[in-house]
Amino acid sequence: MLFRIALFLALAGAALAQTPARIVIRAGTLIDGEGGVLKNRQIVVENGRIQSIGPARGPADYDLSRATVMPGWIDTHVHLNWHFDANHKSVSGRDTPEDALRYTAANAKASLEGGFTTVQSVGAAIDATVRDKIAKGELTGPRILTSFRQIQGTAGDPDALRALVRRTKADGADLIKLFATTGLGAGGAQSMTDEQIRAVCSEAKAVGLRSLVHAIGDAGARAAVLAGCTSIEHGTFLEDATLDLMVERGTYFDPNFLVLHNYIEDPASFNFNEDTVAKLKSALEPTAAVFQHARARHVKIVFGTDAVSGAHGRNAEEFIYRVQDAHDRPMDAILSATSVAAESLGMDKEIGAIAAGYRADLVAADGNPLDDITAVRRVVFVMKGGEVCKNR
Repeated sequence: MLFRIALFLALAGAALAQTPARIVIRAGTLIDGEGGVLKNRQIVVENGRIQSIGPARGPADYDLSRATVMPGWIDTHVHLNWHFDANHKSVSGRDTPEDALRYTAANAKASLEGGFTTVQSVGAAIDATVRDKIAKGELTGPRILTSFRQIQGTAGDPDALRALVRRTKADGADLIKLFATTGLGAGGAQSMTDEQIRAVCSEAKAVGLRSLVHAIGDAGARAAVLAGCTSIEHGTFLEDATLDLMVERGTYFDPNFLVLHNYIEDPASFNFNEDTVAKLKSALEPTAAVFQHARARHVKIVFGTDAVSGAHGRNAEEFIYRVQDAHDRPMDAILSATSVAAESLGMDKEIGAIAAGYRADLVAADGNPLDDITAVRRVVFVMKGGEVCKNR
């Protein structure tokens, strides 16, 4: 037995010693995440970061000459703990700690294999556990940012909300998530006072955190923009004046199509009645319209899916809905999921582009999404921080 253990350790050490410190990847088409498109390029990765990009020459460790290589995609709005139970009913927050860890970890792994090397999960406490285990190498998954919890107006007066923000920071959150309005089914009316919204977003800024705001209706969204919040999520009924204000204040916008389709296509799993489904369907047209108005005004649009049960690993469908339903340009959709999303996270010097010095987060698709956006469904290669996570 001792001999076998010694042999195993020796072989493991030899394998580690043979792991290349320098990895060469050949890309047939390279979309750099900043608007550039290059052909027949060579990406050199060293110690988890991109060392150089140049013309392809010589042998490559990974030959992606028939694929399109992009920066690892970023989903700025997911819910990793949501999943289906044995009866195919959506579950969130009612699991044992062991089950919560298992399902959240599985959803994280599926997201990574779908091409998303960074996700922002907003928010459940289990996100932080999975985030930390992935960072330690104990689990496989994307880089995770989490809000740890979601803050509602019912949590108290402005002073209580400020205290809750500080506690959320102390709990290990990467950002603050708040609800400025009710949900779509309830009409999206403002549900926090202007003073409460200002308290949350100003305190978040004071402790060094960004603030993402659930806002369906215009009144709550406008109050959040005026309060200096970082991003408006959903924004189904935003008016043009509010979009103009967002441009002026540099507020990010995250309209979500995938979640609407996810609910509409499988309402029974979420226990939605006909009236709720009708409201969800009625939101598709205004969401597309506000998306187009935001693009025309050059609002900074990021890529979020609001992925819930059944959507993890399918996050890339958001690209397709944006292009086919909202008539977004494929390049703009890709930029939303790369450099623009990275900027919104405050990580634009680390991820979101294929450039020297950036973390080696890469995704490759079979086909070119600039010509056929459905190519995003055909992910053949994923690298996160220099580690190959998928290679077909």
